Amino acid sequence: MKNRWFFLLLVSLFFNNSIAQKFSRQDSLKGSITKERIWWDLQHYNLKVSVDPEKQSIYGSNLIQYRVIKGYQVLQLDLQAPMKIIKIIQDNQILKFSSEGNAHFIQLAKNQIPGEENLIEVFFTGIPRIAKNPPWDGGITWQKDKNKNHFIASSNQKIGASVWWPCKDHPYDEPEKGVNISVTTPNHLMDVSNGRLINTVDNLNGTKTFQWEVKNPINSYGININIADYVHFSERYKGENGNLDCDYYVLSYNLKKAKIQFKQVSKMLEAFEHWFGPYPFYEDGYKLVEVPYLGMEHQSSVTYGNQYKNGYLGRDLSKTGWGLKFDFIIIHESGHEWFANSITNIDVADMWIHEGFTTYSEVLYLNYHFGKEEGNSYCIGIRNNIANDKPIIGPYGVDKNGSNDMYPKAANMIHTYRQIIDNDEQFRSILREMNHKYYHKNVSSAEIEDFLNQQTKTDLTSFFDQYLRTTKIPVFEYKLKKNSLKFRFNNIVKGFKIPVKVYINGKEKWIVPNKKWQNILTKENIKTFKMDLNFYLNLSKLK
Repeated sequence: MKNRWFFLLLVSLFFNNSIAQKFSRQDSLKGSITKERIWWDLQHYNLKVSVDPEKQSIYGSNLIQYRVIKGYQVLQLDLQAPMKIIKIIQDNQILKFSSEGNAHFIQLAKNQIPGEENLIEVFFTGIPRIAKNPPWDGGITWQKDKNKNHFIASSNQKIGASVWWPCKDHPYDEPEKGVNISVTTPNHLMDVSNGRLINTVDNLNGTKTFQWEVKNPINSYGININIADYVHFSERYKGENGNLDCDYYVLSYNLKKAKIQFKQVSKMLEAFEHWFGPYPFYEDGYKLVEVPYLGMEHQSSVTYGNQYKNGYLGRDLSKTGWGLKFDFIIIHESGHEWFANSITNIDVADMWIHEGFTTYSEVLYLNYHFGKEEGNSYCIGIRNNIANDKPIIGPYGVDKNGSNDMYPKAANMIHTYRQIIDNDEQFRSILREMNHKYYHKNVSSAEIEDFLNQQTKTDLTSFFDQYLRTTKIPVFEYKLKKNSLKFRFNNIVKGFKIPVKVYINGKEKWIVPNKKWQNILTKENIKTFKMDLNFYLNLSKLK
């Protein structure tokens, strides 16, 4: 558990927030750091599952290693219906438990002593929820490929990992010693999961078991199973921390296309290691795995379903042409290895940390390989996808994220932050320091905002409040008269002011608007006035 004492301070805030917003009890049990969660620190999962494609069912067990922080005798685990817990064992003793919806409260018989590490094993079974719109409305996808082989994948970004296996289903705590994942499938199929394949066992009953090992901490929603008639190819990327193993698993009839399209992986790694620092999971390698849905950021097991096309299923989200210069899923979902899988939000309300920085990674990929103006054009173009329907940051403690503007709007906020700095080497050093400081850690928006403030030695509190906590876009209002420019900000939160680059008669000038009118007198009449469009502001010329 990272930042333990910070979490303790947040518990009461989470509960109070959930009550004030009138969310359900189930929302609070899923989204809060409850008293049945906070006393134990997750150390390791040993997850074993058998998958029956014909019955679309799962049977398995999860051996959970945890460290006792504070003595308590009730432990909360999560498993969503229609999955069921069969039994729970600690020290060879079957334990009693009670259930409240998807939360299960285990009565521990053994005295829980602070500092000790204990094990608990949970046996479970069921027909898991079928994913309706993976990965957003997730579960298990059961399909067949063109050769009529089963094509199966888990995806549970929003609904949570507990949709198919029992776990501590909250982003604040991750297994610090990693995970072992063993998946048994029919022997003509293969499972691909996170980390490295350490063993394959022929069970001599028509099934095989694939054993995967993850050495690094991992968020629960990133743990996955992918089952298909896969073929495999690989390469090694010479990165900042040495040789990185890159493995690719695709359907046999897509092998030729994959070998061409997946060449973008090395270009992605080159760009992202430049901007963000070393790939965060060298020990576990990097994988790209074909799945029967669009794709998702599973740690060291990035899933891919973009039909071997550039853009987003062949579409340019920016409508500038630059979105067709890269495969959206390869670049975006791999960017999550830094932002989501290494740096993880402690509450899904702050998911902009994942999606905002990762969306901006698309801009930086273009910047690195095609040029700064090309990246800028793409970033400005995706503003057309901003809805401003509700704030980016959602309600805390109830497992609810804010607006989907966490993608394009948060990226444009970061782009504006970059303009304020006006020094790309400094901006790059900030991104790299951020990935170093919060390497494999769980953080809040407040922590990231404070860090970015410290890096610029400027109080940008109102700047973050404006873009993250309201739907208001600042309006730059101005009036022109011969040799006079009057200007101010409107539609802003209290204290909002940022430096803005403008061009008067083609000459660059920096100004710092606020809510009050200011005036600039020029020696010559003002014939042309432009604001730098890289700042995410609305422009209004007044008479």
